[in-house]
Amino acid sequence: MTDYTSLPADLPVPQDDGATDQLTGMKMPHLELSDTSGTAVRLDALGTGRTVIYIYPLTGRPGVDLPDGWDSIPGARGCTPEACAFRDHYQDLLAAGAETVFGLSSQETDYQREVVERLHLPFQMLSDPHRSLARHLSLPTFEASALTLYKRLTLIIRDGVIEHVFYPVFPPNEHAGQVLNWLQNNPR
Repeated sequence: MTDYTSLPADLPVPQDDGATDQLTGMKMPHLELSDTSGTAVRLDALGTGRTVIYIYPLTGRPGVDLPDGWDSIPGARGCTPEACAFRDHYQDLLAAGAETVFGLSSQETDYQREVVERLHLPFQMLSDPHRSLARHLSLPTFEASALTLYKRLTLIIRDGVIEHVFYPVFPPNEHAGQVLNWLQNNPR
């Protein structure tokens, strides 16, 4: 049984391949995604202020195998620890100026809903099974076991425009703290 809440010590570190260099300053596309509460969320209408969207490949689930070679793919492992860190820092992120926080993956809403409930996440996850956001913004993806998955990254969106991008993200279990530090050092 794989322990999804901890990270192996020897994970390969993802390298910055420049795949997100174009994002800062871009407007969010007119795109509607379902969240885990059943609400449709328009990404170009997130409201004023800052929204944090952390994008991840896929969350492991007890009793379900991860794709073959998962731990050897740079940046793949760590979605559950990352989600738990965003959960644990959620109130701090809001206090530092985030209006809302979302997780986003290509997993179906029902799968994500189980994760939100099991991990007691205080925020919603957005489901993008067709990787529509990847197509609109040219976001980086990778292949694993015949799946096309998002590479791990985080967008800070302010008033509908991408203000900052974290990419690559490593280690994922410390990333929420990195986002918190950035928000504290870059007040609105």
